[in-house]
Amino acid sequence: MNLNDYYWYFKSVIPAKICDRIVETGLAKQDEVALTGGINPKKGIKKKELLDLKKLRISNVAWLDNKWIYKAIQPYIHEANKNAGWNFDWDYSETCQFTKYKKGQHYGWHCDAWPVPYGTGVDNTTLNKNTLGKIRKLSVTVSLSDDKDYNGGDLEFDFRNTNPDKKPNRQICKEIRSKGSIVVFPSHVWHRVKPVTKGIRHSLVIWNLGYPFK
Repeated sequence: MNLNDYYWYFKSVIPAKICDRIVETGLAKQDEVALTGGINPKKGIKKKELLDLKKLRISNVAWLDNKWIYKAIQPYIHEANKNAGWNFDWDYSETCQFTKYKKGQHYGWHCDAWPVPYGTGVDNTTLNKNTLGKIRKLSVTVSLSDDKDYNGGDLEFDFRNTNPDKKPNRQICKEIRSKGSIVVFPSHVWHRVKPVTKGIRHSLVIWNLGYPFK
């Protein structure tokens, strides 16, 4: 898939009071250690799995499904999808992931897209009629912290996608640093969150699904 724009951003479009309300809602939830695909929390986490997980990802997350959050953010997803020229067919947003990155925490290189649709081999504890047979097409990150609240923690893209033979083609998404900013990108684009070196970084992630590309 050739893309003219690997991501689309909106700077400081979510009002500070809404960002603060999301943070308050997220912090009020019982958080958990962030997991990656392939690890089923219901089966428990083996010591080696936990060690491997910490090498890739260390953060705490909580899950939010408040309608007012989707109402505030989804219009920008539609706008980015159109303006970037992707025009992906999607019709469902997964539960929002509220993430807290403290000093030393990070998320290594990964992409959000599954290789196969939900319900066809992927172990997913949130499988339902709205996700069955669909894939992640558009990923969204919302900055909930002021730039001055933390150091490090940059969102960085690597536009090599799945070809490891190409030279790195990396770009830090500086546009997401300001509070209330949104970045939208195709879920197959590789990205990472670099380690936070000072303070706390709060963010919100939403994955948006549709049926597989034809």
